[in-house]
Amino acid sequence: MDVNTTVSVFSAFSIIMIIVYGLFILLGIYALYLFIKLMIRGIAALDIYLDEKRNRML
Repeated sequence: MDVNTTVSVFSAFSIIMIIVYGLFILLGIYALYLFIKLMIRGIAALDIYLDEKRNRML
């Protein structure tokens, strides 16, 4: 193995790692998006529940 082959192997490895890191960042952003959607639905459900409880008490 000469020096040029070793350098190209390390550069290919770094490119692959950059792609993997990018995919993890995208996965984290998507998970955050789904979590925010879940929280919005949860807040809406809580509002409906509290409204039903208040109207039944009166």
